This record gives sequence, structure tokens and C-alpha cells, in this order.
Amino acid sequence: MLKAQQNTDKLAMGISMACVIHCFFAPSLIIMSYGFLSFSVDSELIHLAILITAFPISMLALTLGYKNHKVMSYLITGICGLAILTIAFLLEETISQPLERLLTIIGASIIAFSHFKNYQKCNEIKCSCHE
Repeated sequence: MLKAQQNTDKLAMGISMACVIHCFFAPSLIIMSYGFLSFSVDSELIHLAILITAFPISMLALTLGYKNHKVMSYLITGICGLAILTIAFLLEETISQPLERLLTIIGASIIAFSHFKNYQKCNEIKCSCHE
């Protein structure tokens, strides 16, 4: 568990960035791929896979960070970002695509920010997870 918080923060930041990249570039890639592929990947399936991956990794990293440095705001901020991602996924069929994309980008950005601050604070106080 020595480097678990450090590694999960890095992984969670990467997943958040992958989510944002997916939101920006998936429509273009899907349109371009129709000429080459005879099948398409269901967007809802990709969103579910990202959410299922991001949720436990983010919660683990943020919880371990909180246990190490006792800064509750990073944990709460990360949970809010995860909640926004979950809302965007659950309301995907109800809300417009631009709004769903905006909520996803906002949620992923909030999550990435909370992990960055969590990681930064842990480095600042040289907590046990970096030994």
C-alpha cells in the first residue's frame, strides 16, 4: 500500500483525460471509420466501461489520499465529479448530446483536478505512500 495512492491517482488522471479525449474525438473517428469498418461500437457501452473503470480507481485513490493527508475537500470534489459523470451517463437518452458531452467533460475535468491536487498534497507532505 506504500505507493497505491500515488499510482491510483496517476491512473485516475489518465482515465479522466481518456474520457475527455473520447468526448472530443469519438464523433470524428466514428464518422471516418464507417468507410473502413462494417460494425460500430455502441457509445453507451464505452461510457459504461469508462464509468465502471473510473469509479473504483478514483474512490480508492481519493480515499487513500484522504487517509494520508486528511484533506476532505479533494475527496468531496472527486465524488462530485464522479456524480456528474454518473448523471451524464444515466440521462444520456433524456438530455441532448451537447449537454451530455458537456457534463461528461466537466465531470472528468473535476475528477482529474481532484486527483492532481490529491497527488500534489501527498508529495508536499511526503506522506508514507511515496516511500
